Amino acid sequence: MKHRVEIFDSTLRDGAQGEGISFSVNDKLNIVKSLDAFGVDYIEAGNPGSNPKDMDFFKQVSNIELKNAKLCAFGSTCRNGVKPEDDANIKSLLASNTKVVVIFGKAWDLHVTEILKISLEENLNIVKNTIEYLKSNDKYVIFDAEHFFDGFKANEDYAMKVLETAAESGADTLTLCDTNGGTLPSEIYKITSLIKGKFSSIKISIHCHNDSGCAVANSMLAIEAGADQVQGTFIGIGERCGNADLSVIIPNLKLKAGCECNGELESLFSVTRRIAEIANTQIENNRPYTGQSAFAHKGGMHIDGVLKITSSFEHVSPEAVGNKRKFLMSEVSGRSTLLAKAAVIAPELKKDSPEAAQILEKLKEMEHYGYHFEAADASFELLVKRTLGMYKPHFKLVLYKTMGDFPIPEGGMSASATIKVEVDGQTEMAAAMGNGPVNALDLAMRKALSVFFPSIGDIQLTDYKVRVLEENSTTAAKVRVLIETADDEHSWTTIGVSNDIIEASITALVDSIEYKLAMSEKE
Repeated sequence: MKHRVEIFDSTLRDGAQGEGISFSVNDKLNIVKSLDAFGVDYIEAGNPGSNPKDMDFFKQVSNIELKNAKLCAFGSTCRNGVKPEDDANIKSLLASNTKVVVIFGKAWDLHVTEILKISLEENLNIVKNTIEYLKSNDKYVIFDAEHFFDGFKANEDYAMKVLETAAESGADTLTLCDTNGGTLPSEIYKITSLIKGKFSSIKISIHCHNDSGCAVANSMLAIEAGADQVQGTFIGIGERCGNADLSVIIPNLKLKAGCECNGELESLFSVTRRIAEIANTQIENNRPYTGQSAFAHKGGMHIDGVLKITSSFEHVSPEAVGNKRKFLMSEVSGRSTLLAKAAVIAPELKKDSPEAAQILEKLKEMEHYGYHFEAADASFELLVKRTLGMYKPHFKLVLYKTMGDFPIPEGGMSASATIKVEVDGQTEMAAAMGNGPVNALDLAMRKALSVFFPSIGDIQLTDYKVRVLEENSTTAAKVRVLIETADDEHSWTTIGVSNDIIEASITALVDSIEYKLAMSEKE
C-alpha cells in the first residue's frame, strides 16, 4: 500500500514572514482559492492574534466554500500564569472559527529557560493546558514542537517529554520543526524514525527551514522515515533562507517516491506562477519542475537525444507538472535544435538541407557578434523567415532622432523622439515625449505605424533589459538589449545588439512590432 502523505501549506503564514513578502487580505483570499483548487490538505492562513489584518482575513474567508483544504489558524501556547480561556491569543484562535488550530510550543530547553524565562515543568504545563482547552472546544489540534531537532540534540529526554505531553493532552498531529534549518538529512531521518516508532498511533508532521540548503531533502527523508504530513510553502518562501518548497516536494512524492498525496500535478506550473505573481516574487528559471528552464535544452547532442527518446535527458515529462519543453538556440545547438525550433516556422525544412546550414551559419555569425536568441524567440522566428526569404517587412524605418532634457522636467518626460516610417511607398512622421529615449521611441514608432496598422494599438512594452557585453570598454561598450512586449493574449521577446544603446533598442523595437504584425496576419 502506498504511503499516504498530507500536504500542509504555510505560504500565507510562514511564507509571509519572508523578506519582501506582504500579503493584503485580498491577496490571501485569492491564494486560498488557488491552493484549494490545487488540492492541498491544509492551509495555514495566519495568526489572528498577531495583527488586525489576519483577523479581518479570517472573517472574510469564512464566506469561501473550500472543496479540498481545511483552513488552519496559527498561534502560540497560552502565556505562563494565564489560563487558556483568559489568554488573548487563544481567544483569537477560537474567534477565527476554523476547525483546525496549529499551536506552537517550545521543545528546546534553551528557549524555555533562557528565552521564556520559565521552568521546564511550567512549559510542559502550558502545553498541556492549551491543548486540553482547545480540544474541549472541539478543535483539531496540530502541535508544532518548535526547535524540536535542536532541542532533541541538546536534551533528548526533555524534547521527548514535550511531545509526550502534547500527545497525552489530545493533540491530533505532532509536528517536528527544524526551526533554525540547520539539521542535516541523516539526522532528520534518524530522529524522525525514532519518533515515529514511539508515537505510532498519532500523526507525525515535518516542518523544515532551508538555512543549510537541505529543506527539501530533509522533508523527503522524514517522509521516508514515516512522517505522515509535510509542511512547507510554495516557491519555498519564508523567513531567512525560506521553507521547504512544496512545489518541489509534491512532484517528488508523486513522481519519484511513490507516495500518495493530494495536488493536481498538471496545474503545478500555473498555480506556482499565480502565487509568485501575487507575492510579487520571482521564480528562478532553474527552479526544479516549475522554472522556465527546468526542461530547456541547449546542447546539440542533448536535444538530438530528447527528440529521439525524451527520457534520455529528462527525468520526468514536463507536461506532468504543467510545464513545457524548450529548445534553446545558440552556436552550440546544432542542426537537431535548429530543426526542432524551425519546424513550427518552416515545416518543410530538412535537417541536412542547404537552408538549414544557411540558418545555422547566420545564427553563429550573429551570436559571435553578441546576439543571444535563448530568450528572444520572436527575433529568432524573424531571423529564420528572413534567411529563407519567407518574410517581407511590413514597414521601413526611414529615420529616427532622440533628444534628452536636462534638468529633467517636473512631469518626468525627460526625452523626445521623432520617427519617420514608410509603408508601401507612403511615409508617416510622428513625435512623442517619454520617460527616457527608449520609451519616447516606442511611443513615436507606434504612433506613426498605427496609421497603417491599427492592431498595434493594443501592445505595450512590458520589460526592458540591457547587458554590457564588453565590460572593459566603458562607455563605448557593445550592449545587448532585450525587449518584452505584450498584447491582450500574447507576450514575446526581441533582441538588438550594438555599440549604440539607442540603435540596439530600436532594432529590438522594430522586431517587436514586425512580430506583432506577423501574428496578426496568422489570426
